[in-house]
Amino acid sequence: MEEVKAAPSNFIRNIIMEDLKSGKHKEIITRFPPEPNGYLHIGHAKSIVLNFDLADEFKGRTNLRFDDTNPLKEEVEYVESIKEDVKWLGYDWDALYFGSDFFEEMYSRAVLLIKKGKAYVCDLSAEEIRETRGTLKEPGKESPYRNRSVEENLDLFERMRKGEFKDGEKVLRAKIDMSSPNLNMRDPVIYRIAHTSHHNTGDKWCIYPMYDFAHPLEDAIEGVTHSICTLEFEDHRPLYDWVIAECEMESQPHQYEFARLNMTNTVMSKRKLKLLVDEKVVNGWDDPRMPTISGLRRRGYTQEAIRNFVREIGVAKANSTVDAQMLDHFLREDLKLKAPRTMAVLRPLKVVITNYPENQVEWLEAENNPENPEMGLRKIPFSREIYVEQDDFMENPPKKYFRLFPGNEVRLKHAYFIICNEIIKDENGNVTELHCTYDPATKSGSDFTERKVKGTIHWVEATQAVQAEFRLYEPLILDEENEDRGNFLDNINPNSLEVLDGYVEPNMREAKPQDKFQFFRHGYFNVDPKHTITDKLVFNRVVSLKSSFKI
Repeated sequence: MEEVKAAPSNFIRNIIMEDLKSGKHKEIITRFPPEPNGYLHIGHAKSIVLNFDLADEFKGRTNLRFDDTNPLKEEVEYVESIKEDVKWLGYDWDALYFGSDFFEEMYSRAVLLIKKGKAYVCDLSAEEIRETRGTLKEPGKESPYRNRSVEENLDLFERMRKGEFKDGEKVLRAKIDMSSPNLNMRDPVIYRIAHTSHHNTGDKWCIYPMYDFAHPLEDAIEGVTHSICTLEFEDHRPLYDWVIAECEMESQPHQYEFARLNMTNTVMSKRKLKLLVDEKVVNGWDDPRMPTISGLRRRGYTQEAIRNFVREIGVAKANSTVDAQMLDHFLREDLKLKAPRTMAVLRPLKVVITNYPENQVEWLEAENNPENPEMGLRKIPFSREIYVEQDDFMENPPKKYFRLFPGNEVRLKHAYFIICNEIIKDENGNVTELHCTYDPATKSGSDFTERKVKGTIHWVEATQAVQAEFRLYEPLILDEENEDRGNFLDNINPNSLEVLDGYVEPNMREAKPQDKFQFFRHGYFNVDPKHTITDKLVFNRVVSLKSSFKI
């Protein structure tokens, strides 16, 4: 009996089904709410797929909202990159919002809190607020400004808005409970002063709401029904609910938390990714070694592979770490029927077939993808001079080495048998050229069965070969278990990139940026969209051909 594979867990989906069944909600509205302070990474893809897929499944809506309440770190560049990434993943939002669009509404709700005696202006510095916050075992100490009158607080808050005070001179705090066991409820700061321009509102504001105040209000204003966050916000949920209730919001969204995506050898922190960019460890946010969506796209990962990977890992309440090879598995599954097969020589060694006619070029036929016959055939030139891989020759090979060595015969993929007769070396003793002979009776596809060979190697015809650069990637982070262990810059792999110069078949001359191919024995490669120039193609290896990973 065939084993039936269980569907990936998704407890939020079950909640939504129950909410619709009970009539709690008639329509599901989710949102993806990134802060535009960096480029999105693979962890954000989990949230994107989760929010959009849930809304799509239940014929609801998903908003794209920029939580842009911290102008010191946010830029238009990040806004545009986030839009591009969401669309590239295959999703389109039903409405586009900026948190800053709601600043006036948030200010009015803060005034409401002051009038209700639920908020006050505090003169303590950020350090003093931290010192008086208390610990998990000890209650906090009330601010000496906690019992200011409503009138004084209204006056001071209005003057904060007018710009009469310096950065850090005053803040607005929610008045909740300094002895609460939840530290987030101990009179959190909900507004601070920042005299700086905002990417969306310019210089209109010099006070900005804190995330824990703005986020629930944004959800309520938009009519979000299921506000899906990662587990680090679980302790913030009581404050989320407090803000919605005390600000008397008509809509009553509910926050649900799920485990964030953690992957081996992968940085999942925008702050750390920005440090990699700023310290020039990588060449920008879209460096193919980066786990950013733009980096994955440039390297050659597909939307389908990322979406299938995210769906497969499921949605759970407990944190865990996913093997990065799992993403590669889904990429191979996606590309194996899509990517044309071709040959590329990454470390060239010239071979002269001495008994092949000079000035003759023969055109051979090969399938573009044996697993997908609909992709048709291609023509491959063959002549007296070819390139093979340096790794496919050894002068003094060990036992069970079946590739080229003096006196040994191998099959050239799609072509003939050749035997190595002579080695040409330079003055330093390095092998620079091989002289071989071929057997014309052994042409691939013929009925020749007289003898067999154990080795098959790939090659590229020399006179028409297209010069190419190949970029081979290894994990950027060496520590497989925990990116936070020690100084993560100490865990950078110094060998994360290897650049090679070699050749590809002449039919590759017309390859376009983001075209993907399977190079025989080397893996799947993508035409780099940024560095490909007219006289040299640049290929990024996306993933090798095989892995020990099992789904």
